[in-house]
Amino acid sequence: MIFVSNKSAVPFNSWILIILLISVSKNFAQNVLEKQYQLSFELYKQEKYFDTITELKRLIFFDTQAQYAYRANSLIARSYKMGGHLQEAIIYFNKALLNASADEELFEAKLEIIKINILRRTTDNALRLLDHLDTQVVFEDRYDQINFWRGWAYIFNDDWESASSYFNKISPNHEMKILCDQVDSEKSSVTFAKLISFIVPGSGQFYTGNYLNGFLSLGWNLLFGYLTIDAFSADRVFDGLVVANFLWLRFYSGNIQNAEKFAIEKNIEISNRALEYLQYEYEGVKP
Repeated sequence: MIFVSNKSAVPFNSWILIILLISVSKNFAQNVLEKQYQLSFELYKQEKYFDTITELKRLIFFDTQAQYAYRANSLIARSYKMGGHLQEAIIYFNKALLNASADEELFEAKLEIIKINILRRTTDNALRLLDHLDTQVVFEDRYDQINFWRGWAYIFNDDWESASSYFNKISPNHEMKILCDQVDSEKSSVTFAKLISFIVPGSGQFYTGNYLNGFLSLGWNLLFGYLTIDAFSADRVFDGLVVANFLWLRFYSGNIQNAEKFAIEKNIEISNRALEYLQYEYEGVKP
C-alpha cells in the first residue's frame, strides 16, 4: 500500500487567507483608481484642464485592466477641447471610441468627434460621420439628434437654408429653424446684386443698403455715359473712345464688383451676428 504525504500541501485556511488577500488587494486598487478619477473630474469642473489631463494619464498608466479607459480618454478629450486643442481632442475621443463597451458610449464618442468637425468647419467630415450614424439601425431612435447636428454643421458652413431644412425635420416650430429662416431672409443675394447693377449702375448698392455709394456709382456712370455719347455725337471719336474705355467702363465694371463686395460683406455681418447670439445667448445644446 502506498501512502501520499500531505506535508507539502497548503492548508485549507491558508487558501482562504490568500483569496481574501487577493480580494482586498483588488478592492484597494479599485478604490485608488476611483479616487484618482474623481480627483480628475473635480479638476475638470474647476476648469483646470492641464491638471485634469495629467491626472487622467496617470490613471490610465496604472489602470492595467483598462476599466477606466473609456471614461478617462473621453475626459481627456473634453479637457483638450475646452483648451482649444481640437486635434488632440479628436485623438482621445477616438481612443475612447475604441474602448466603448455600450451603444450609448459608442454614440457619445462619435457625436463628440462630429461636434469637433463642426467647430473646425470640416463640414464634409461631419456630414459623412452623421450619415454613417444614420445608417446604423441601433441608433434609429436618435434621428432627431442626428438631424440636429446636421443643422449645426450647415450653420458653420454658412448655409442657413439647408440648416433650416434639417431643424424642420425635428419640428416646424423648432427654435433653431426659426433662427435659420430669419438669418436666411435677411441675407442678400450676391447674384441678384450683381445682375441689377449690370442693368442699372448703383442699384446693387441700394439693394445692400449702401445708398451713398449707390448714388455716387449711378452719378459717375451717368456722367461718363453722357460724355461718351456727346463725344461720338460731335464726331470726336477719339475722345469718345478714351472716355468710354478709361472712365465709363472702369466705373461701370467697378459698380458691379462693388455690388458683389457689399452683398458678401453684408451677409458675413449677418451670419457673424447670428453666430455671436448662438455663442453667448443661446441656451440650448451647442457644439
